[in-house]
Amino acid sequence: MRPLHLGVGLLLGSGLLGCRSRKAEPPAPVPPSLTLVAVGDILMHQDVKRAAELDPDGFPSLWSDLIPVFKGADLAFGNLETPIAPRTGRPGVPFQFNAPEVLPAALRASGFSVLATANNHAFDQGAKGVRETLERLRAEQLVAIGSGEDQAQAERLQILERQGIKVAFLGFTDLFNLDLNHRASEPWVRPLDLEPALQAVREAKGQADLVVVSLHWGNEYQHEPTKRQKDIARSLVAAGCDLILGHHPHVLQPVELLESGGRRAVVAYSLGNFISNQDRMYRADLFPVAGGDNRDGAALRVRFERPPGPEGQGRVMLAAASAEPLWTENNWGVPATRREIRVIRVAAAEARVRAELDRLSDVVEGPRLQPDAAQRRKAILEKQEYLRTLILRRRRVAGIVGEAFVSR
Repeated sequence: MRPLHLGVGLLLGSGLLGCRSRKAEPPAPVPPSLTLVAVGDILMHQDVKRAAELDPDGFPSLWSDLIPVFKGADLAFGNLETPIAPRTGRPGVPFQFNAPEVLPAALRASGFSVLATANNHAFDQGAKGVRETLERLRAEQLVAIGSGEDQAQAERLQILERQGIKVAFLGFTDLFNLDLNHRASEPWVRPLDLEPALQAVREAKGQADLVVVSLHWGNEYQHEPTKRQKDIARSLVAAGCDLILGHHPHVLQPVELLESGGRRAVVAYSLGNFISNQDRMYRADLFPVAGGDNRDGAALRVRFERPPGPEGQGRVMLAAASAEPLWTENNWGVPATRREIRVIRVAAAEARVRAELDRLSDVVEGPRLQPDAAQRRKAILEKQEYLRTLILRRRRVAGIVGEAFVSR
């Protein structure tokens, strides 16, 4: 098995178009395909919750840029790095999270379908908090992977079918802040023990077309995966895993393609933070670029296809993989303003700001938009600085995730 470094927008496989003098044959039918979008850590810092409380549209307003991305996919995944236990738990405090009861409905309305609940914060509100979290997610028809009301439920294979393709989900955590896995009959969070994990993947491969594994692992704030992560990834892919979705470091790590037995798999070692209040003081004009790494994220988009085989439909294969840079805007420290935290799509924001600068700089349209010359110059300078931030973040994400996966 070897890592593959292929150019992307990462379209895998190619067809040859021949020149014919005869009448063109009708195009071949489009093979069934499934798209999965995944993001990293959904963190419920106090200011994140406060920003949602202050916005009339609540939590969905914090990531409204991404809602079309989630809803446009067949499956949307995120790492739920918090219990949702307002009834049985305590109010969240630093490093011990709890989310409000409105969060599951907000996630569902935003397009999320699958959430990892095996992570180091799963037991932040005790065993009762695990149980309440799962109840609330089920009520919103959100699939939780990696935890359960008992060990059997935590280890139960979750299989979802979309576009006629069956996808099996497994979730594990390599880290616990508090490990309350005492009795198999009580709430359980599935640990990452390699041999049982490999066996689970093998069994899942026998029941589904695709196997997706969520892993809470790695070292916080380190951009390079450890040797342990790489070894585990290769073993899981060899056992039949098609996609590894990693999280925990709170910063991005590379995306890699691995091959085993003629099958290609995608490994995202860490998708970084999706929403958080980390690095809230960062400003591109005051700090080195690394000072904003906790506010970088990526929306990983993976497409699988089932091409026709010799006896009908063939094996589902990886068709494309890409990572879209995300950035968490944060107005911390701005006096007399409402607290705002918002995840944006960097490329779209960059295009929008460039267009705004073009209009403001135009000799005719600029004065119409802002008649006061001094105010217009100030607006241009502010937008130029914001554009610089977006460019820096896009390049930073591409340099860490891998240039091949991040389109310009």
